Amino acid sequence: MISEVSGAYSRRAAEYTDLFGSMSPVHPSDRQLVSIWARGIEGRAIDAGCGPGQWTNFLTELGLTASGVDLVPEFIERARREYPGVPFEVGDLDDLDCETESVGGILSWYSLIHHDPGTIRLPLMEFRRALSPRGTLLIGFFEGAVVERFDHAVTPAYRWPVGDLSEELLAAGFDVVESHVRKTSGQRPQAAIIARRADTR
Repeated sequence: MISEVSGAYSRRAAEYTDLFGSMSPVHPSDRQLVSIWARGIEGRAIDAGCGPGQWTNFLTELGLTASGVDLVPEFIERARREYPGVPFEVGDLDDLDCETESVGGILSWYSLIHHDPGTIRLPLMEFRRALSPRGTLLIGFFEGAVVERFDHAVTPAYRWPVGDLSEELLAAGFDVVESHVRKTSGQRPQAAIIARRADTR
């Protein structure tokens, strides 16, 4: 699945970057949510599934030490050109290249939407491994009444009820701090969850 997703985005990397490779199309409430979350991070942050790098750069502009990782080499090449002062690397979200408990915060902004229900816990458990005690995770995703596969513009993806994804987070060793759902006319419902690495698991 990983190679299929990477290949699909590689083929449409230029188109995707033109549409979403800056902060201009970001909804104001999303920008605000990420900003508030970022203020509580102690230590460095990882933008997991950074795409063309705009959110990673945004985190650095907020004063964080942040790096981006993505499966798609074309995204990483573009991010390095556009934001030369920010570190980016090609990598797998199921196997982050960082020491255990070394990260204060992880942003996973729509980067897990292609993981099916049988594999979603793999990156979540990897995020927990990477996070320092009480470190936090912010996930953005498509929301729905049931866990459901749909035809995403690039490659098939999944929508999740907040409750179901929260259960996956709990099983992976997180405490859910808060959740948000945004429904805008003409768009798929959007959601976000902030979770904290549980003290004891």
